[in-house]
Amino acid sequence: MKIAIVDDEPIFLDKMKGICRDFCMVNQCQTEIVSFVSGEDFLSDFKRNKFSIIFMDIYMEKMDGITAALKMREQDNSCLLIFLTSSADFMPDAFSCHAFEYIVKPFSEERVAKVLEDAMSILLPYPKYMEINSNRRIIPVFYRDIISAVTDGHYLDISLTDESILRSRLTMSEFICKTHHDPRFILINKGILINADHVLDFENNCCLLENGKRLPIRVRGHVKIKQLVKNYRFYKNW
Repeated sequence: MKIAIVDDEPIFLDKMKGICRDFCMVNQCQTEIVSFVSGEDFLSDFKRNKFSIIFMDIYMEKMDGITAALKMREQDNSCLLIFLTSSADFMPDAFSCHAFEYIVKPFSEERVAKVLEDAMSILLPYPKYMEINSNRRIIPVFYRDIISAVTDGHYLDISLTDESILRSRLTMSEFICKTHHDPRFILINKGILINADHVLDFENNCCLLENGKRLPIRVRGHVKIKQLVKNYRFYKNW
């Protein structure tokens, strides 16, 4: 696996390279990290399927990151693109580049590690599961079998693909921790989480799921929620 880092500021370039190197060492990922000081240098070296992950700075002196990313996308739609920026104002443009994530400068090691963890969960998929305490039993549940989780008082109702519902004394925060923030799980409203793999459609501010349920989406965040589902599916199926 190859990671590209494109940034014209040496301090951020070196810091990102070090964080990526340490992350891959700790997680035993065989990775080659290549750095570029401009969009032009990156594009002159770029070939389809050469990089799995690309960290791209938005604001560079010569060619900006959005322009470089759009040119890159003309050749390759499969790599995970992560923008680095000092401002989140570029978000609408980033979506047009099929950006997987963005990291605001100055960034922390924890933030970069979280994004790398999410990226690896897509690039290096393997069956994941969690253990749910329900009705005095510890039940192993594969992530892929979870359709939704909905808060009901002090309990959480977890709907599964076999049409069963596990009721557990979990908070939503505790459940999200159990998923290790896997990108397929998306919070669409207060106390309502869905698995993007089981979303059929969006209609009238509701999320339609494979089991026939219609769960309400928070109105103020509906555009971002739909985009998160779209992005997840795009990168899952490349």
